Amino acid sequence: MDIKSRTLLILSLMLLVVNYVETMVIPALPTIEQDFSISPTLAGWVTSAYMIVAAATSPLMGKLADTYGKKKMYVTAIGFYIIAVAMAGFSPNIWVLLGARAIQGVGFSMFPIAIAYITDLYPKEKVAFAQAVLSAMIGIGPALGLLIGSYVVEDLGWPYAFHTAAILSLILFIISIKYLPHTGIRYKEKVDYLGSTLIGLATVLVLVYITEGPTLGWASVCNLSLLISGLVTYGIFIAVERKIKEPLLRLDLFKIRNFAVANLVGIISGVGMFTVFIFLVYYSQLPSPYGLGLSIIQSGLLMSPVAFGMVIFGPMFGRALPKIGPKPILILGSLLSSLAYIMLVYYRSNPTEVLIDGFISSIGLVAVIIPLVNMVALSLPEQYRTTGMGMNALLRTIGGAAGPVVATSFMQAYQVPVIMVYDNQPLVLGFMPSSTAFNYIAFFGLAMMILTLIVSLWTKNYTFRGVAVQENNKNNHLTNEYTR
Repeated sequence: MDIKSRTLLILSLMLLVVNYVETMVIPALPTIEQDFSISPTLAGWVTSAYMIVAAATSPLMGKLADTYGKKKMYVTAIGFYIIAVAMAGFSPNIWVLLGARAIQGVGFSMFPIAIAYITDLYPKEKVAFAQAVLSAMIGIGPALGLLIGSYVVEDLGWPYAFHTAAILSLILFIISIKYLPHTGIRYKEKVDYLGSTLIGLATVLVLVYITEGPTLGWASVCNLSLLISGLVTYGIFIAVERKIKEPLLRLDLFKIRNFAVANLVGIISGVGMFTVFIFLVYYSQLPSPYGLGLSIIQSGLLMSPVAFGMVIFGPMFGRALPKIGPKPILILGSLLSSLAYIMLVYYRSNPTEVLIDGFISSIGLVAVIIPLVNMVALSLPEQYRTTGMGMNALLRTIGGAAGPVVATSFMQAYQVPVIMVYDNQPLVLGFMPSSTAFNYIAFFGLAMMILTLIVSLWTKNYTFRGVAVQENNKNNHLTNEYTR
């Protein structure tokens, strides 16, 4: 096995483990809630703590990788992850668990570093295929996590989800140290810790506002203060980055059309994709006639075609991208996702129909992801490649955080009573999300994907057929200008 294939295999296995573990946590939430005698809101922070720290630290970890070398920071990220999952499995209370989950978020930066890693190793015409293999792990990992996680939690208990993750991560940590190659230091410069702190703090404030919106209220003084503080901090970040000599990420790089498009599409499509993901999870498990009435394991089986769609079509789109460019694939992904969301409104009466909807949605999802990571990786100067991937991950995470909140807001706003007749008297046993709620979720996802389609039309297309594309010439000019 050559060095490129070996590196791709190691990176893919680690990302598979991470996505497997993060999804395995989902079936464990009700058990964690019972074991620690906590509210559902506090239990929800088991996933939110990871996501928020992941978004906040990705740009800094990317910058450190660009400055000090990708292998060094990649194994550092795995090290954080191993320590965190080991802590999580032995958590004596919810606060230790939340702290461990926050540290795990630092480990998330291994994904943007991995994308930049293979961009350094592979020739440009083969980068998209390698990126597609890594992106497919986003689909395979959750499918395994939902299936295996349900059995692990039920038979062994939720701590074993973290115990198994610690062992697998440690094995891959040792393999990474031994076999991953060094790709060199891109460009030695001072790390902008002030800018990193500002954008990290701003992201935390905004994501906490989004996460706590349904609980505290979107317009409550307490929650609005978080949003306003976050937006102000973003403004301070931009002001600082314009004046500092060696910024976290040069703001003029957003003038590169494909980098700007990739980030805008990333946040918009993230909202739409995760909104509909929540649709599938809840609708499949709600009792009939409100949903399909499936168990957690059956729901995991229903979601498996989403993984297979990404595995099958991801490499296909990766091979097609150098020949036809990212723009047609982005447009196709937007259209397929839109079609899937329309079908979820009119074609969801049984598991088979929902399975078909989810499969089409998975093809659209991977058709959007692959061009985005390729556009970021190839449009930026080398010394900002991993930082740019981290910034893109941050924006996609914000979108991913907003999507489920929108979906659950619709489910809370549009409910129908569950009525039982006892002694000729109707008794209201509770409330369930109505069919209207799920229709609105699907229509909202449709609106996001139509907006994704519109923004995608601004993409500057490029191919690799023996000639340098104009976009890359422009980027080389930016690189030469910066390094003089």
